Amino acid sequence: MSDTPFGFNLPPEEPENGGDGKKKGEGRGGQGPANPFGFGGPGGAGDNPFAAMFGGGMNPGDLGAAFQQLGQMLSYEGGPVNWDMAKDIARQTVAQGTADGTKDASVTSGERSAVEEAVRLADLWLDGATSLPSGSGTAVAWSRAEWVEATLPVWKELVDPVAERVGAAMGDVLPEEMQAMAGPLLGMMRSMGGAMFGTQIGQAVGVLAGEVVGSTDIGLPLGPAGKAALLPVNVAALGEGLGVPQDEVRLYLALREAAHQRLFAHVPWLRSHLFGAVEGYARGIKVDTSKLEDVVGQLDPTHPEQLQDALQQGMFQPEDTPEQKAALARLETALALVEGWVDAVVHAAAAPHLPSAGALRETLRRRRASGGPAEQTFATLIGLELRPRRLRDASRLWASLADARGPEGRDALWEHPDMLPTAADLDDPDGFVHREHLDFSEIDKMLGEAARGEKGGQDGKGRPEGEGDDKK
Repeated sequence: MSDTPFGFNLPPEEPENGGDGKKKGEGRGGQGPANPFGFGGPGGAGDNPFAAMFGGGMNPGDLGAAFQQLGQMLSYEGGPVNWDMAKDIARQTVAQGTADGTKDASVTSGERSAVEEAVRLADLWLDGATSLPSGSGTAVAWSRAEWVEATLPVWKELVDPVAERVGAAMGDVLPEEMQAMAGPLLGMMRSMGGAMFGTQIGQAVGVLAGEVVGSTDIGLPLGPAGKAALLPVNVAALGEGLGVPQDEVRLYLALREAAHQRLFAHVPWLRSHLFGAVEGYARGIKVDTSKLEDVVGQLDPTHPEQLQDALQQGMFQPEDTPEQKAALARLETALALVEGWVDAVVHAAAAPHLPSAGALRETLRRRRASGGPAEQTFATLIGLELRPRRLRDASRLWASLADARGPEGRDALWEHPDMLPTAADLDDPDGFVHREHLDFSEIDKMLGEAARGEKGGQDGKGRPEGEGDDKK
């Protein structure tokens, strides 16, 4: 889990001249910057309506923009997150470029053709490594701005449950008899809360757009179904310094993207299983109402940044309950199984063809398992690190299953969530392979007997009469 529950810390902002002494990458994980909601992001005080209004040194342009943004904040009457603001800020963040100076650019026809060819070849290789058919109806090359547009609907689905809990807590801290009198204040707080979430999410998604290479970097399908997507500018950045030809890097990443697409396209329950685990975890949010009550009691409408300061002080904590722990364990295991399956299948497909397959596999494993940019940024949005902590264990288990049963037998386990390995099975993959093989044989035998009408002489459990429960 993140050291800052529910991630009210943004991904790091790089100083333009390095004069503040921050190192590159500082702020990830538990070392977040001082401003959790990003007012005063890459553009400085001009992006901060509170700093511009209540701080010094602003010019008329800053002041006008600050009043306009504050007006948008206070007039918002939608859901728990101001998604229009999130989209605008994400696009602005993308337009500013990444810390290394790389700017976004429209995808060229050559880049588009290269991605389409890579996905086509990746699907051809995957046909020999998995029984699941292609899930990529189309292959697309996105700019960073296009990635933002395409993935925001899924971010909304993931973040809204958390924001709903926060919004509800804001309305519950006042005694019931005071809520009617404080209606305007509560309305302002909800509007500000929606804007604060929108600002944070917009900046985080904008930063993430400068780092992801496709639509499945965090193990969840962020893009539209059936679209295998790569971001050429980020693919090139990932390949720098690896000593691997760019064509091989692109093809390996296309294999991973296409494998994810196959899994999510042909395992219909998987998406809802993963998103349900995220929502189940979000339901366990506990708001420190004593802190929130103090803030509400002292809130000065002319200083709305007080609410932002309160959020920075760790108001939101995950509940330490069996249900919360079970939701987290279920999600971490499911992510490990997804990422482990992709890892094993892609390696089987790439190893015979790509000399750099092993090196690229290890690079992506470390990037994913050590808390890479995508996982860290996601933690700022819902307070949950989607890290497949047991990726290597899961990959070994899937590889063992393929050796024992072939790709068809391995992939058959995705037919139902109850058939998947558990966290305990990851500790003993050989035992799972052997045990499950026997169980399937017994089921096949029972089904065959039922089909032949052999119903007599059994005790109702599919065993000959008189056979004890302790016999195999």
